[in-house]
Amino acid sequence: MAKQVEKPEWTRIAEAFEASGQTQREFALAQGVRLSTLQSWVYRHRRSAPSGAEAVRLLPVQVAPTPASMESVLEVVAAGGARVRFAVGTDVAYVARLVAALGR
Repeated sequence: MAKQVEKPEWTRIAEAFEASGQTQREFALAQGVRLSTLQSWVYRHRRSAPSGAEAVRLLPVQVAPTPASMESVLEVVAAGGARVRFAVGTDVAYVARLVAALGR
């Protein structure tokens, strides 16, 4: 039966892997740990770590018909009433950042 590893130890190993720049296979071989065990520890460590991602706030959307002359232009109305018009094909991430900034 394999030795039971305490949480501080697998947390330390998972953090060392994250900082190593190696693949999971390379790191497991170098540390003498089974690949599946390392994968489990890394998965648990990532799940327990607080997310650095910014919370997503959903806004209500109302779809309205547009005149034929405006088919290539889209419009977003922010919660504060600001309107942003942009061409079809504009980078969606850019529009999202712009609308988020207007909502602050």
